[in-house]
Amino acid sequence: MSANPNQFLQTFIAEAHERLQEMEEILMHLENGPHDAGTIDSLFRAAHTVKGSAGMFRLDSIVSFAHIIEDVLGRMRDSEIEIEGDLVAVLLDSCDHMLHLVEVIAEQGEQLDDAALARENELRKRLKAYQTGNGDAQGTRVSLSAEKDIPLTASGGGEVSSDNWHISLRFAQSVLKEGLDPLYLIRYLSNIGEVISVTTLADAIPAAAEMNAETFYLGFEIDLKSSASKETISEVFEFAHQGSMIHIMPPHSKTTQYIELIRSLPEEEARLGELLVATGTLTQHELEDGLNAQQKSAQPGGTSKLLGEILIDQGSVTQEVVQAALEKQSQAKDTKTKESRFIRVQAGKLDELINLVGELVIAGAGANMLAHLSNNTPLQESTSVISRLVEEIRDSALKLRMVQIGETFNRFNRVVRDVGRELGKDIDLVITGAESELDKTLIEKIGDPLMHLVRNAIDHGIESADKRVALGKPEKGTLRLNAYHDSGSIAIEISDDGAGLNRDKILKKAREIGLIPAGAMPTDQEIYNLIFEAGFSTADTVTNLSGRGVGMDVVRRNIASLRGTVQLDSEPGIGTTVRIRLPLTLAIIDGFRVGVGKSSYVVPLDMVIECVELSEAERQAANERSYLNLRGEVLPFVLLRDHFEVAGANARRENVVVVQYAGKKAGLVVDELMGEFQTVIKPLGKIFSNLRGISGSTILGSGEVALILDVPSLVQQAVARESQQVLRKLPNNTATAR
Repeated sequence: MSANPNQFLQTFIAEAHERLQEMEEILMHLENGPHDAGTIDSLFRAAHTVKGSAGMFRLDSIVSFAHIIEDVLGRMRDSEIEIEGDLVAVLLDSCDHMLHLVEVIAEQGEQLDDAALARENELRKRLKAYQTGNGDAQGTRVSLSAEKDIPLTASGGGEVSSDNWHISLRFAQSVLKEGLDPLYLIRYLSNIGEVISVTTLADAIPAAAEMNAETFYLGFEIDLKSSASKETISEVFEFAHQGSMIHIMPPHSKTTQYIELIRSLPEEEARLGELLVATGTLTQHELEDGLNAQQKSAQPGGTSKLLGEILIDQGSVTQEVVQAALEKQSQAKDTKTKESRFIRVQAGKLDELINLVGELVIAGAGANMLAHLSNNTPLQESTSVISRLVEEIRDSALKLRMVQIGETFNRFNRVVRDVGRELGKDIDLVITGAESELDKTLIEKIGDPLMHLVRNAIDHGIESADKRVALGKPEKGTLRLNAYHDSGSIAIEISDDGAGLNRDKILKKAREIGLIPAGAMPTDQEIYNLIFEAGFSTADTVTNLSGRGVGMDVVRRNIASLRGTVQLDSEPGIGTTVRIRLPLTLAIIDGFRVGVGKSSYVVPLDMVIECVELSEAERQAANERSYLNLRGEVLPFVLLRDHFEVAGANARRENVVVVQYAGKKAGLVVDELMGEFQTVIKPLGKIFSNLRGISGSTILGSGEVALILDVPSLVQQAVARESQQVLRKLPNNTATAR
């Protein structure tokens, strides 16, 4: 059965997104830190991969634009142009446009609109200045420099002894479709010289079932004895240059040129001798002599002298070239090992798997309940084993959807750079906790709220350089993104070292628009959280980034839809921190089942600390106060019977489930403790979206529905009620909580 062509196109689109993201990250690194040849090579390979893959699908507009980028990167790699801010800026803009090309032309099958075409024409002009080496009218800085050698430790001789030209050919895979015959071009070389040797490389040939008769997979390494110029030899391959990798090295080339060729070879894995022969550094005869010497040096225990050392001793090759080949080998092995660890799976298939595991959990709970009712010991043991295996399957399935949040965080490097430049602010982004994992569904949905908070911190939070210096702060501002796990949830913090929030200004504005009554004295936390109210803004001017009072309320609403919470802390002159808390997953959790009257509720197990019995004295006092003494600690509590208006008399014995969220503890008073329970989260309908204290529902083994408690909401409610009771008891009721 042949593969669906659309599948290949979707694979290209996904890989193009990855390569363009990789290019953006490398360019940001080049602008802000030191660089080496390997980094620039990676940048060039990423651009070349996008261009070559686009050519396979005849996406000519993508190939054409990518070709210009590739030319500029080639000159950068050859140290012909200097890496500086303007060059990085135009390459970043070009990456953005390439992404737009992929999304519009490849993904949607449409053509560019007038605005996109105008943007592309402008980018082509800016790139042309670097492509040709001529500065543009706006003063683009292009620095031409002489060829730079890689710093080497001298080991005798700077040239590889060879009287022949060496030609390294990797034709574009679409060369046959374009009407070119690679073998004809190779045979034509005999008209301008003597072809000494041709080595054919078949590393890129796929399995037979995956081969395409119209795709060219071979590479060639050629030694040519000729008095022709490099330009004459290059003209042989004039029509094959686009999409192909062609290296032409003159006789007696410098050692560093051979090292560069070794590093640029696309083959995934090769032996040391094969690499050296393939690049023309070593002849086949010299390799055979070296291998014979290696066999003669073999010891009784099976050890022998390394081939590289033998070749160096023979004088066949320099130590630097051998070291470069060994590094290429190591790089190829690492790449192959890394690729073997991953497999690309469609997100929809993972979602389907999670849904099936959820149904399996529910069915397993039902079978387990029936087994206990039957009093059949062997059956109970069997269902117990099944339950354990289902739990392991559940955990493994959920881990498949867990991804590190660092990938999302890294995208903000570009945002901080661009917005900072637009506002004339120099800002350093510091990322910690990037290894923290979160459900992929949450990662996708948290991106927009984080984007708004980051842009808001840059615009409103961090001061301009002049103001910072006047205040005695470092001229460069700092924005921090941090993530960590806490009590079965993940906390994400966006912190800046800016001016902080003006408490009095926020309070005054809130009273003007009626958000706070005239006589009320809210806490600082309550005042700061007013910025999340719809239409609330204290900005004196409206900018392209913010100031319209639209966005922060959307941020809170989006986070709440993910069963998360958002809080804000600020200190004037020091900075502001926005803290988001989200559940690790929206699918399946471990729960603790409790009963109130005839109703069942589920508490996320990660938030449960302990369970204690509510004493008779505490039960009597509950009518007057809503907190109890837990081993000397004041513990506010919520009576679930009263909160949900459950009918019926109180149970003779009540228990308190002590829960914790965001560092705050509270107690949930229930009638019955029913033990741990694997919980498959089912969303509530829109009609129930405004219920306080409920975050979802689940199906029990008996087929009944149990509600999942919204612990963050209940904890905040209990703590707030306790604070209000304390304030009411203060003399004259004049104190304010600060």
